Amino acid sequence: MTADAPTILATSMGFAFRDRNEIDYEPGPIFPFAFELARASERPKLCFIGTATGDSVTYLATFYAAFADHDVQTSHLALFAMPNVEDVRAHLLSQDVIWVGGGSTANLLAVWRLHGLDRILRECWEAGVVLGGVSAGSICWHEGGPTDSYGPQLEPLTDALGFLPYSNGVHYDVEKRRRPLFHDLIGNGTLGAGYATDNGVGIHYRGTEFVEAVADRPGVYAYRVERASDGTVNETRIPPRLL
Repeated sequence: MTADAPTILATSMGFAFRDRNEIDYEPGPIFPFAFELARASERPKLCFIGTATGDSVTYLATFYAAFADHDVQTSHLALFAMPNVEDVRAHLLSQDVIWVGGGSTANLLAVWRLHGLDRILRECWEAGVVLGGVSAGSICWHEGGPTDSYGPQLEPLTDALGFLPYSNGVHYDVEKRRRPLFHDLIGNGTLGAGYATDNGVGIHYRGTEFVEAVADRPGVYAYRVERASDGTVNETRIPPRLL
């Protein structure tokens, strides 16, 4: 089965620590929610894409370890040094959920475009495969957002995939510099109106429409940020539904 409409989960969430062990992760509640939206079978198919960290072996091992005790058919797509699956398009179209990890949004986009993955992922989205991700795996689906892809100083990224006609801010409550820059970029017209998420929050889009914000913990929020006619920037806090 697939989702009954193109679906994206754009988040600042994903895995959780087991017993405060910073190496041992478990899947957060965003994953069962994604499988539900995908109308997946009893053993949902989940593919992880870690391009944003250069297909880090550590990140990949963490992903597989997190799902080791779960009845989920896990796989991954690596592009370094070459694709690890023979038919990338067929593999991704066969998934229920595709999850994109964090890292460098700019590098992710460059490599995806070289491999035609931008076109394949749009096809997957339109076919009902649920697309999701954290941080870079959130910004990538939008028109752009603040990024540290170019160094410690945040800079605007304006040429993301644009499946969603909004800008996107991630880690809104943890990295305090992100909020003022997001406001500045929307206020001066570098970015259009968009949505931001605190750590632990994700946004569910159906097609290109905002459906709801969801969270894996209390006390965190999503935000709608837009430029008013007088040039000021308005931020509206959106209480999420706790998963």
